[in-house]
Amino acid sequence: MSPKSRAADDSITPPVVSLVSGGIAGGVEAAVTYPFEFAKTRVQLRNEGNASRPRNPFLVVAEVFRNEGARALYKGCSSLIVGSIAKDGVRFLSFDMIKNAFKDPETGALSPLRNMLAGMSAGVVASIFAVTPTERIKTALIDDARIGKRFHSAPHAVRVIYSEHGFLGLYRGFAGTTLKQADATAFRMGTYNILKDYENSREITQTTATNFANGAVAGTITTYATQPFDTLKTRSQSAKGASTVEAFRSILADDGIKGFWKGTTMRLGRTVFSGGILFTVYEQIAAVLNPMLRR
Repeated sequence: MSPKSRAADDSITPPVVSLVSGGIAGGVEAAVTYPFEFAKTRVQLRNEGNASRPRNPFLVVAEVFRNEGARALYKGCSSLIVGSIAKDGVRFLSFDMIKNAFKDPETGALSPLRNMLAGMSAGVVASIFAVTPTERIKTALIDDARIGKRFHSAPHAVRVIYSEHGFLGLYRGFAGTTLKQADATAFRMGTYNILKDYENSREITQTTATNFANGAVAGTITTYATQPFDTLKTRSQSAKGASTVEAFRSILADDGIKGFWKGTTMRLGRTVFSGGILFTVYEQIAAVLNPMLRR
């Protein structure tokens, strides 16, 4: 076996490491950055009747904190944390497995296009098995908190949605969510690994600061590339629910084309930090687990 082939084999991450490291990283990232996600979701949801609300996500946070208290900013958080653990566990597992199949057998490196394709494939898998139902519950809880207050908890929301709309009700917004996840994972995972491969080729040491910076850059690119899908997903997954076509029409009717980028500021604030946190935690956990499982 050549030195290059041996190095390529050593770079393979065991599936259990990808799953556990990704799950832990996703849970930490979701818990730390949730208020940003809450405000972004509130901004994207449609007004009820003549009720008005700030369009600036920072003002949304201030208004909710003043009127409903700090706990309200974490409404739906448990659903997102559970979903993020599953989503990022599945996403990192899928990405690493697909990446291993796509990479150069001699060097272990991927071309930028193959990095993006691996990320896109991982996003679709994550949407089917984890993201769509948990995002549906999270969005419904946030929406319900401002209008109906029918849901007492995430499990209660699951029971109500299931009783009223059946199993497919939990997959409302599947098209928008899958488009967003495929796009987001392609850009986030792809960009991060393109940067990492470039740094490795230049023998730049991978440190916590490097991991965080790479993740933050990946998060910024991802936000601007996927915001329309995120807005469409949020409208589809409101408490009342709507088809993807209905959500598309309502966004156009309310705000025109620019409405598809509503909530970008707050989402950007979240994704810059979340990208840094996600990849930094993943790399640190993987660094601990890899030697243990390769003995």
